[in-house]
Amino acid sequence: MAEARPERADAARNRRAILRATEELLARHRPDQISMEQIAAAAGVGKGTVFHRFGSRMGLMVELMRERAYALEGAVTTGPPPLGPGAPPEERLMAFLDAIVDVVGRNKGLLAALGHAATAAPRPAREQGEHRDEAGGEHPLHRFWHGHISALITARRPDLDGELLAHILLGSIQSEPVLRLLERGETSRLAASLRAVAAGVLAAPASGDPPGTSA
Repeated sequence: MAEARPERADAARNRRAILRATEELLARHRPDQISMEQIAAAAGVGKGTVFHRFGSRMGLMVELMRERAYALEGAVTTGPPPLGPGAPPEERLMAFLDAIVDVVGRNKGLLAALGHAATAAPRPAREQGEHRDEAGGEHPLHRFWHGHISALITARRPDLDGELLAHILLGSIQSEPVLRLLERGETSRLAASLRAVAAGVLAAPASGDPPGTSA
């Protein structure tokens, strides 16, 4: 079998331009308000180039989120603390929540759109591949975020259900009231509130208190 050829320089340039244009449009519009024609015009390429590269609008949205997932995963695994290794779990969790808010704030509505796509009709085979989760339809970004948050909560509070708490934290970001808040540009308000919730979750119970009691 022949080895896959490296991506041509012009193709790589077009890909970066399309993804950048998509993110810039998402900063002002919901995904269902953005057409492939708009994306192509903003990227300075033909509409056919966008369809050939990504297959559909949802395929493009998924690819954009994969890009964000890889960037954030790199910062978490090899970047400097507190987002990267070397800081206490609570500091890393706060930094990670801030990073999530930044990503979602720059891509308003994208998580909700992908969540809807996971429950809608199956996508064409060209759009599935590694994006598909046979167990639950979650896209790669959500799986990574959930796993990291769960691990940090468990590292600080092994007595708690870190897996469920991570789902609760992430679920709140995808709620309609929060998405409307992000559309108004209130990312700092969301970040502060998530930090407050996380601080409450990670607060250690008073020494000697049995589970479920307060000091």
